[in-house]
Amino acid sequence: MLQTSTQKLPPQRDLRLFLEEVYQGRHLQAFRAGQSIPLNPQDIWIVCRGVVQLSTLYQNGDEALLGLACSSMPFGMPLSLIYPYQAIALSDVDLMCLTVTEVQQSPDLAQEIFQHLTRRLRQAEAMLAMAGCRRVEDRLRQLLLLLQMEIGQPAVEGTRLSVRLTHQHLASAIGTTRVTVTRLLGKLKDEGWLKLDRDRHIVLL
Repeated sequence: MLQTSTQKLPPQRDLRLFLEEVYQGRHLQAFRAGQSIPLNPQDIWIVCRGVVQLSTLYQNGDEALLGLACSSMPFGMPLSLIYPYQAIALSDVDLMCLTVTEVQQSPDLAQEIFQHLTRRLRQAEAMLAMAGCRRVEDRLRQLLLLLQMEIGQPAVEGTRLSVRLTHQHLASAIGTTRVTVTRLLGKLKDEGWLKLDRDRHIVLL
């Protein structure tokens, strides 16, 4: 269902380089892993380093993962209809804040942001397709393949996910319990499909 990492997508320009050229005097805002990122109706955040988790809460208090904003990806309230909408630094991150007005007044900036919005769109479609898998194990496999494409780094063996994800993170993303994810990860590990490195990062083999 999901394209494998061997089917490479066309390379895209690093939005960070464009922003550095245009906004040389603007400081980045740093957030530590686990920090909530303030969201305002007129602000668009650009990820310059790290990964941001985008999520919402159901009425029963359960959290649902909406996506991951990775390097050069934009996110913010102007780009979503979801409420409540929250953004939390999944790793230490550096972000640049732009206003909707700034984007609207700069065709070059709008074009650059559009290029990286397509990445968010592909990710959202992959997550929608993943949600349609009836078996929880299939949803977990598809999620890990998506993470491999988004935050994977070449390792001595396989691909290492650059951000350490808890079992609860994975459970929220695929609509199951932490206990079920723990069991399924053990099964995939026994099958030789993945392993954990010494820092407890997932490595897909």
